[in-house]
Amino acid sequence: MKKIGILGGVGWPSTIDYYRAIAEGAGRFFASRGHTRPLPIPRMTIESVTQSQTRALRGRAGDERSWSGFDAVFRDALLTLQNAGCDFAIIASNTPHARLHAIQLGVSMPILSIFDATAEATAQTGLTRALVLGTTVTMQARDYANTLSGFGITANDPLSDIEIAEMQALIDEDLYAGVSPHARDKLLAYCDRHATPGTAILLACTELPLAFPRHVDDVTFSAGGHLFVNPSAAHVTAALKLALEGEN
Repeated sequence: MKKIGILGGVGWPSTIDYYRAIAEGAGRFFASRGHTRPLPIPRMTIESVTQSQTRALRGRAGDERSWSGFDAVFRDALLTLQNAGCDFAIIASNTPHARLHAIQLGVSMPILSIFDATAEATAQTGLTRALVLGTTVTMQARDYANTLSGFGITANDPLSDIEIAEMQALIDEDLYAGVSPHARDKLLAYCDRHATPGTAILLACTELPLAFPRHVDDVTFSAGGHLFVNPSAAHVTAALKLALEGEN
């Protein structure tokens, strides 16, 4: 098995879920092939950054120089994983992927993109429109839209600054510090306002799937009359496929 590097801490609940989901997925893989317990899992190293630091280092859209401090924190974390002997790495967060083009400079270890894994999963739904929900950085960027377009999927036009700020507040106040009893209803109400029928809704922040605890490991699922795509689960699935390549 290939050794997986997990860049975590953005935020810490998703880091736990990534590690758990990879371990459980590997367990199911080997159990289905008749392996005896304890079931094997890939070797993993976690390098965790501090979200209070990285949030403060976010730059301004369209100003590359303003992101240099943010990029450096993540680049250093990836280099630590590379030096730990990881065969490839995953960043357990959507937001830093908007800076992946800069973060991975000087890193020779492959980085498994959440954009590619999610676009492939969205294409499998058969829908051709998508609404990307996430942090301010993710919703303002066009990375998801550009990747989805390669699969014939159009992402909805960006929402207003006020609407994007509303989603960031929902993540921070109702999900990051623990799931509030109203998180699911708030999220579904937001989707009712902004997702037209036949739209795949991408929960493109690793905290958003926590509003649907029964579906945190489902790549796609339906709730409240909407079809959701879970990028975290798609990312884990892609990581497992790569780590277990060639295993019997």
